[in-house]
Amino acid sequence: MTDRKIKGVCFGEILFDVFLEHKKIGGAPLNVASRIKSLGGSISIISAVGSNSNGRELIEYIKNLGINIKTIQVKNDYPTGLVNVILNEKGNASYDIHYPSAWDKIEPSVSNTSIVEEADFLVYGSLASRDAVSRNTLKQLLEVSNYKIFDVNLRVPHYTQKTLIDLMNAANFIKFNDDELFEIAGYLKSTHKSLEQNIKFIAKETNTDAICVTLGSHGAILYWENKFYHNCGFKVKVIDTVGSGDSFLATLIYKLFTDKDAQMAINFACAVGAIVAQSEGANPIISEEEVLNFIGGDTLSS
Repeated sequence: MTDRKIKGVCFGEILFDVFLEHKKIGGAPLNVASRIKSLGGSISIISAVGSNSNGRELIEYIKNLGINIKTIQVKNDYPTGLVNVILNEKGNASYDIHYPSAWDKIEPSVSNTSIVEEADFLVYGSLASRDAVSRNTLKQLLEVSNYKIFDVNLRVPHYTQKTLIDLMNAANFIKFNDDELFEIAGYLKSTHKSLEQNIKFIAKETNTDAICVTLGSHGAILYWENKFYHNCGFKVKVIDTVGSGDSFLATLIYKLFTDKDAQMAINFACAVGAIVAQSEGANPIISEEEVLNFIGGDTLSS
């Protein structure tokens, strides 16, 4: 394992997930950034909050995590993001995402561009491209990024086929869940039925070298350097799935950029995602020792 400290940037929404009786800080880019930081990476986040108490609370929280906040803009005309989260009896979440929010209006800046140019990678999602302001800012950042990681995060009605295809065409690495993969393969007129065939199809159509697909409780599949790597998941009692996929992606990125062992990366990432799913909220504290004990004590398929 290398001692090199990876440097990344996450772009997009930071917000409060509002549950029935409480609220928690979240947003996929922040969840990814938080997990990368906890693993030992250096991470910045490009986003925006409102000039209200929620915005100040978010900035203070992010600052205390040790994440760079210099590229978080404060908007007087737009509120800090809020998402109403509804959990079903299985702990799976659905979302009511308020619009417009401050993070819809992220504007270009010299500091944003510089920090992306200096980073090893840029992580971005589809949700933050629902508004033209943030979408155009992201487009400029993608042009200067060294390695582009697209976290597909389909939230009806906050995306279009054209935007998704543009974001995929810009990416070096794409992460889907299985439903998203098949939906987007359909957009691209795939005639394939199997998961692996559609992964290869999308890789070719979008000229993307690496693709990962999460499969819920059944683990994940990674297409990396023309080979497939599998993990069939871990059995846990799900409390809620909020942030599970984000922690999975963050861990996978970190391990691929440091350890370089693709099978170990997907094993470790699936374990972290499972631990998050059996915890409340998106960002439980998880030590490497806890993950290794979890892997060692559970049934792992690869």
